[in-house]
Amino acid sequence: MGEVNFMQEEDIRLETTRARFANVVKRHAQLTERLSRDSDKMIFERLQKEFEAARASQSQEINLDGEQWNDGLLATIREQVHMEADRKATSGDANDMLTSHFQEKVTYRVGNKVICCLEGTRIGILYETSFAGEPCELYHCVLESKSFLEKMTVLEHTIPFFLPIREVENDLLSSNAMRFIDHIGELLQAYVDRREQVRLVKELYGNQIGELYHSLPYHMIEFVLEDSDCKVTVSLRYPDLVSVLPTRVKVLAWPMHQYKKSHTSSAGAMGSQPIPARLSYAEDALRTMSLPEAYAEIVLNLQQALQQMFQGGSPS
Repeated sequence: MGEVNFMQEEDIRLETTRARFANVVKRHAQLTERLSRDSDKMIFERLQKEFEAARASQSQEINLDGEQWNDGLLATIREQVHMEADRKATSGDANDMLTSHFQEKVTYRVGNKVICCLEGTRIGILYETSFAGEPCELYHCVLESKSFLEKMTVLEHTIPFFLPIREVENDLLSSNAMRFIDHIGELLQAYVDRREQVRLVKELYGNQIGELYHSLPYHMIEFVLEDSDCKVTVSLRYPDLVSVLPTRVKVLAWPMHQYKKSHTSSAGAMGSQPIPARLSYAEDALRTMSLPEAYAEIVLNLQQALQQMFQGGSPS
């Protein structure tokens, strides 16, 4: 009788915790929506128009491969924008300057990045993200420096606020601007990839998933798979925000019904709570496959793994 009361108390506490957590997630989503609308959308629309105008006015777009994208080229681009700004400041007739020099401007494409010269002493980087070959969002980053010899700073951007752009700026922009530009692109693409993996899992298997929670950058993901015989909890962590596969994975199977009965009876006469078992095959799948692929692998082999674990076989 004492065991029953204890388990009921545990269930009540768990339900209370879930309700509180669900409320936090709801408020979190509302805050995210509020932060991302209005002013951010206005900045995006303004920068998008400016980038489109800059690209339309360029004389050519050059695709760079491998070593063609280097510090020397970035220095050349910086020099061009400062020379252009100086000519505008000293020219008596801006229209003559536009006629003689505007045609020399070039846009550079490096992988998923488009680099172009904007008005003033600004360099614009447009990041194109994708998932499974399909285009996703565009992101902008505008760099500026007061002179060619001074370090560049991030003037404005449309990068999600929860990605560490300011930390990367402090760490890299003054010492290695090219690496800064590349790293921001890696952060954005990895974020989109993790987010789209979760979206696809919800789309394909949403009816099988009881609960699913994630952080804004999708670097912490947790969900529950409720099988008829057990509850499987999945916890994924991506300490490196440029990773698309988790490095810390924990998958636990909690016995229920007949598994629970046999498991608790073998645990002794104390009537303790059933001990979950780790599904190592599932953890291996999640470390090496995309989330939708790993999920399919987990479900495919789940019943066999549970039988081995909770009915006397060796753990999977």
